[in-house]
Amino acid sequence: MAKIIGGLTTSHIPAVGNAIANEMYDDPYWKPFFDGYPPVWEWLDKHKPDVAINIYNDHGLGFFLDKMPTFAIGAAHEYVNEDEGWGIPQLPPFPGDAKLSWHIIEGMVAREFDITSCQELPVDHGFTVPMQLFWRGAHANPDMPRAIPISANTVQHPIPTLKRALDFGKALRKSIESYPEDIKVVILGTGGLSHQLDGERAGFINREFDTYCMEKIIDDPEELTKITRMELVEKAGAQGTEFLMWMMMRGALGDNVKALHKNYHIPISNTGAGTMLLECEGVD
Repeated sequence: MAKIIGGLTTSHIPAVGNAIANEMYDDPYWKPFFDGYPPVWEWLDKHKPDVAINIYNDHGLGFFLDKMPTFAIGAAHEYVNEDEGWGIPQLPPFPGDAKLSWHIIEGMVAREFDITSCQELPVDHGFTVPMQLFWRGAHANPDMPRAIPISANTVQHPIPTLKRALDFGKALRKSIESYPEDIKVVILGTGGLSHQLDGERAGFINREFDTYCMEKIIDDPEELTKITRMELVEKAGAQGTEFLMWMMMRGALGDNVKALHKNYHIPISNTGAGTMLLECEGVD
């Protein structure tokens, strides 16, 4: 049976993609950010997951304001990024796992989550940057797993509640664990943390709230579901609603997790950048 071994979180700022392309790992601006990843690399080198469920939000490449599904799951054999105007280079296709995708989609619908299934889905920086951060060299890395993108709406209101996001993750866990093949799965919760890119509060970062969320999500994610959508915008910024994807990830890990690593650095491109490694119970 499929086994979820842990969850990883990271910001997916497009500027990170450029920093990776230009190998700016030791640049004074970027070094504190990239220094947060070696413990995650060591864990991935040890456990070598077969599949990464990459939970992100599309920023207008695959979907736009005229058609924005609340939850969409990729069901393709591969995924390709395209030019978004950020200067991030186009990468080779990321291999998918269509068989597992359809099993998950079937399971989520059976558990009463309405899913948009995507047999074609261009992926943006929200998907590609985490893959490059966690698997150095990405396509040149022999351990890079097959990937399944799950897109959540954090752009066009009304967006899901934090409770709905956590419940999605719980249903995702059941859908994955019912898959009959013996594979190891890691869940990526990407985006955030607090940031606002426009309006009167452009440049807004809330370190205190980010720290609170990074603490509570480990052992008490249910407490975070008390935060309303409007409160989330107020405390995390208009784009900080991406914390929804962290909650989706956390729901998929089960009740008990061990926090093996976390890093927080500000600012990276006007964003509070958080990284976490959460290991599921029973993982050797």
